[in-house]
Amino acid sequence: MVKRELYMEKVRQLIDKDLIKIITGIRRCGKSYFLNMIINELKSRGIDEENILLIDLESPAYNYIEERRDLDEIVLKFSENNNDRKYLLLDEIQNVNEWEVSVNSYYKSLNMDIYITSSNSNIISGDYATYLTGRYIQIKIYPFSFNEFIDYKQELGSSPIVYDEICSQIENFFEEYINYGGLPIVLRTKEEDKNIILQDIYSSILFNEIIRKYTVRNIGLLTKIAEYIIEHIGELISVNSISNYLEVHGLKFTKNTVYTYINYLESAHILFKVQREEITTTNNISNAEKFYLGDTGLYNLVCYKTKKNRQQLLENIVYLELLRQGYKVTMGVIKNNELTFVCRKDNKKIYIKVTRTLSNKETYKREFRPLLEIDDNYPKYIISTDREDYSSKGIIHLNIRTFLRNFI
Repeated sequence: MVKRELYMEKVRQLIDKDLIKIITGIRRCGKSYFLNMIINELKSRGIDEENILLIDLESPAYNYIEERRDLDEIVLKFSENNNDRKYLLLDEIQNVNEWEVSVNSYYKSLNMDIYITSSNSNIISGDYATYLTGRYIQIKIYPFSFNEFIDYKQELGSSPIVYDEICSQIENFFEEYINYGGLPIVLRTKEEDKNIILQDIYSSILFNEIIRKYTVRNIGLLTKIAEYIIEHIGELISVNSISNYLEVHGLKFTKNTVYTYINYLESAHILFKVQREEITTTNNISNAEKFYLGDTGLYNLVCYKTKKNRQQLLENIVYLELLRQGYKVTMGVIKNNELTFVCRKDNKKIYIKVTRTLSNKETYKREFRPLLEIDDNYPKYIISTDREDYSSKGIIHLNIRTFLRNFI
């Protein structure tokens, strides 16, 4: 069983704390799997199984629950079993209307430790947040890291890795990771069926987390906006550039609708928006933004007819790993030179430039230039696929596989 230790470490510190634990992440990234890990942790602490209730709202046993009163009936009956403290785990809670009213009442009135999951980040915004303000903590779950990917592949039957980081098995795993991402269900699917599963997941996200949830009527417009941004991940994107693309395809829209649909795609964890900042002033630059995907498998799914931009995929993989490690990430600009990422965590700051290769002399100069322009003493890294070490002038070069395997 893949440990998902980064997340479990957080949960261990939160068990029996007076907070609702809200676990969010893209559909099929392993939130249900994680809830079962929490149950195992509770049992290891001596919690009796009869005091633990998992309600998977997408399972046949509970998928009839659409209104909170039906949920209340089950939870209240469970709470009356005995006087012991109870542990309630609600999977995909957004499927229940007015769930926030019920969860708030459980929190206030019952002796209960509560864990809920959702595939939509808007679960903790707007009216929901009003009910739960100050009463919850969010844990964000991402698709498998490269280390978790390798652990899972070995769990599924791949032979153990016994060589160093440049062995062909690591190379093969990395290629699969780039092409198909880190969603567990995709990893355990045969090669010829992986894109079929990814398509099912993508369609399910669009329908369940966006179209049905927000009653989207112009589905064609939504899908075209999603396709354009996915095709241009890691590139500067403005509403004007999206509008030009939509006009070419003869679609009618307003700019407000474009903004709204982008927000929907972000709330479903399909996209992550990365703000740009001027490093010398730390001011945000608002004329255009970059986006990255919640899972790189979606890029290859949507862009299968076009030439893949491997550079942007590498950036996407590094970006997601930084989020897993708890960094807040922006894109830096200094003297009109773009730096891939500025990363902050606690009192720590690092700068990272991602490139495909440094083997060309001109590319080497271009990629090192923005890092050399920064005059503070925070660590500076450049990440590429090169095996040769290009570290120079205090800038640390890392092979991307080494970064993914060892960087904390």
